[in-house]
Amino acid sequence: MSRELHRFKGGVHPPDHKAESNRRPVHAAPLPKKLVIPLRQHLGNPAKPVVEVGDPVKKGQMIAAADGYISAAVHASSSGVVTAIDLQPVPHISGLPDLCITIETDGRDEWIDHAPLDYLAVEPSQLRMQLRDMGLVGLGGAVFPTGVKLDPGATQQCPTLIINGGECEPWITCDDVLMRQHAGEVLEGVAIMRHLMGSTEILVGIEDNKPEAIAAMRAAAARLDFAVEVVVIPTLYPSGGAKQMTEILTGKQVPSGKRSTDIGLQVFNVGTAYALARAVHHGEPLISRLVTVTGHVLRPQNFEVLIGTPMHTLITLAGDRDGTTGVLMGGPMMGVPMPNLDVPVVKATNCILVKSKELFPPLPNALPCIRCTRCADACPAELQPQELFRFAKAGDFGRAQEYHLFDCIECGCCSYVCPSHIPLVDFYRYAKSEIWAHEKDKRASDLARERHEFRQFRLEREKKEKAEKLAAKAQAKRAELAAVPPAERAVPSDADAKKALIAAALARAQAKRSDAAPKNIDHLTPEQLHQIEEIEARRAKIRELARQPLESEEKNT
Repeated sequence: MSRELHRFKGGVHPPDHKAESNRRPVHAAPLPKKLVIPLRQHLGNPAKPVVEVGDPVKKGQMIAAADGYISAAVHASSSGVVTAIDLQPVPHISGLPDLCITIETDGRDEWIDHAPLDYLAVEPSQLRMQLRDMGLVGLGGAVFPTGVKLDPGATQQCPTLIINGGECEPWITCDDVLMRQHAGEVLEGVAIMRHLMGSTEILVGIEDNKPEAIAAMRAAAARLDFAVEVVVIPTLYPSGGAKQMTEILTGKQVPSGKRSTDIGLQVFNVGTAYALARAVHHGEPLISRLVTVTGHVLRPQNFEVLIGTPMHTLITLAGDRDGTTGVLMGGPMMGVPMPNLDVPVVKATNCILVKSKELFPPLPNALPCIRCTRCADACPAELQPQELFRFAKAGDFGRAQEYHLFDCIECGCCSYVCPSHIPLVDFYRYAKSEIWAHEKDKRASDLARERHEFRQFRLEREKKEKAEKLAAKAQAKRAELAAVPPAERAVPSDADAKKALIAAALARAQAKRSDAAPKNIDHLTPEQLHQIEEIEARRAKIRELARQPLESEEKNT
């Protein structure tokens, strides 16, 4: 009995362009002379370097450690020497450089000692930390640390596990080819996920335009000792989105602002499952991945690529051509333009799409919005893109948030169907970045205010404590005097008071001198010792002169 499939709202049918790159065998990209490895390849805190310039490293060695729970380590993709830890261009929509570790490879590609993990004998929490330290992140695009996603929460159970093999965006075929060639290892990773999540239902969703991958995954599932259902879903962009795949397979919708585990399920990409199997069964950290190189190249295909490899290396391997108009990391719907081709392949790099005027003709100039609502019909997140555009353009970010701006998955369906050719997603990204920047400034301001208020509180507290101590001391003195009979109380004369003040002053001066006196005089030269003796002699003479008034007072009394 086939599973009942559900339909999510919206979606579009762009030409898929899959056949260009999924017919050739996978090739391993050659070892580059230089690897540039960014420290921010995942959501959360960037990794912290644990090596220095000049250090030799081996393949698989940790070069930057995870910083906190939501973070992931970074490893050397090959053996060599660290030549720089500095800002370098990275594949990011901002175009800004980020901190990277540069390794000059030695050509030996020498591994560190590594061994499999006995995941059944390790506590789940400890295993998740080990996966964090092996750099595992989601390879479906979000690059969320895998160890965090493998935490089922307080219930210690996530009934439904969904493995996403949809790969709905045009031109990209790395997941398709991975399932064809490594279906068994993908499902080995699924078995580890099942153990950690306590899942009883496992679904693998694959679009119907990938018949070879479907057959390979079903054959591999038949050899398992637990049930895995490979479900064929209709080809519709963005059915490969986590929320859309969830709705198609289960009919459930993840509520706004909630996590999928809140409704008893979790979604992982097939590439993540494969990387998990390599980490656990072979002890390999995440240092390489499959990358589709396609578009305006002579030989579109998939490569097994070391993290940190320059993108121009892969384009040259695929056969660069004249007439290139730009390069995207990702597909045409959600891809990010690259600032230059020296940027490295990172964990999020699933595709390098080379553009040309023939394949991607320039869009006409944007026209005013005509309020046709085609964008609303196409939006899979059930938003009102035309209203979000209006608020973002006007800088009314509060209203944009009221219209659930952050539920936008930036799939590009609205821009694809817009008859006015408005780059709607660019406006949503701008609005999100402005809101994040405002929140960051607000947090910094709140922290500064809290620090100031705490300092004022501390000063007031210290002042109050000092006053209380003085009051208590005075009270104790009064009590002590009250306990002495009046006849026995001595009334100090002016001379006694003066002597007491002078003695107290001399005591304070002596204390200061002792504090200022050099403590370490064991290894001084004779000249230095002679200078110290002269200084001490002068000090003694001054002390003698200081006592003379006190002695004359005594004679007068």
